[in-house]
Amino acid sequence: MASKSKENRQIVILECTEAPGTSRYNTTKNVRNHTARLEMKKYNAKLRKHTLHREKK
Repeated sequence: MASKSKENRQIVILECTEAPGTSRYNTTKNVRNHTARLEMKKYNAKLRKHTLHREKK
């Protein structure tokens, strides 16, 4: 069987908004379904708490 192509998915970098440069995460998103920038609450080890991370350009 042929596998599905992954051309709709794109690798994005999420960066902390409270202390930029201290925490970054890599993830993928479906560009066709989600055109806006991705925002997630992730853990920042330097601040020792969960903070808002936004997709970096």
